[in-house]
Amino acid sequence: MLRLECSGATVYRIIKAMKDYLGAPIEWIADPGGYVYLPSEDGRTYQLPGLWFSASEIQALAILQRLLHGLGPGLLEEHLSSLAARLDELIAHKRLRLSEVASRLRILSVAARPPGTSFAIAASSLLERRKLRMRYRSRSKDEETERVVSPQRLVHYRDNWYLDAWDELRKGLRSFSIDRIQAATRLDDAAEDKPTAELDEHFASAYGIFAGKANKVAVLRFSRERARWVADERWHPQQAGQFLTDGQYELRIPYRDPRELVMDVLRHGAEVEVVAPEALRVEVRKALAEALARYRGD
Repeated sequence: MLRLECSGATVYRIIKAMKDYLGAPIEWIADPGGYVYLPSEDGRTYQLPGLWFSASEIQALAILQRLLHGLGPGLLEEHLSSLAARLDELIAHKRLRLSEVASRLRILSVAARPPGTSFAIAASSLLERRKLRMRYRSRSKDEETERVVSPQRLVHYRDNWYLDAWDELRKGLRSFSIDRIQAATRLDDAAEDKPTAELDEHFASAYGIFAGKANKVAVLRFSRERARWVADERWHPQQAGQFLTDGQYELRIPYRDPRELVMDVLRHGAEVEVVAPEALRVEVRKALAEALARYRGD
């Protein structure tokens, strides 16, 4: 025991753990007196499980690393640096040419906002199930408030990061843009967990990033030319679409807050018409009229 620098009880406890949890074939041998690994039927000796990847698995990891970098440069580099070093060793050992990944994999981000310094703290609080205290400045009102929240999910939506959380100030579920978190501190208090079904109903039933249970259905009708693209697009998990007899495509989308839906309708210009509800038609018509007035110089 002196050579192992631990007590006999510790040695026996480790041996038992190796047998019970790692499946190590350790047995006591009276001659010469001690514990040994028994060889397998094919004569191979036991080895502790390690981190081994096939060539295809290393290629997949290299692509994943590139994808993470594309989601936000520097976002997880500090935490993945040790893994990246290990990958480099494995790549060199297997003589794989993975330097092509950086130049052959192209990731385009449009209107992405840097997540800022609060991303790591938000992610840590989420995974460790701890409450988060933060100063948050909303875009809609440009007001700063102090919040204590219980993180529920991290969301990467349209090239930007959001935190879904239970907000103690508002006594409800809210979605926060991470780049608007001015300062954040992880608390020792355990986060309040919300059921997955409740989160899905609140955050996933309505359209886009605006949360709340959907209470309206938009009916959009696309031209024959645009239908070839829209028919293959997924606007909402519960959407319903069909081709009409004249070749147009009709898409039905649940929603609650019309703001993001209006923006998506406008990007299709004259190739789409809002059929229902009337309130959404009015919103789109008003936006188009204001745009036309701007171009006319009125």
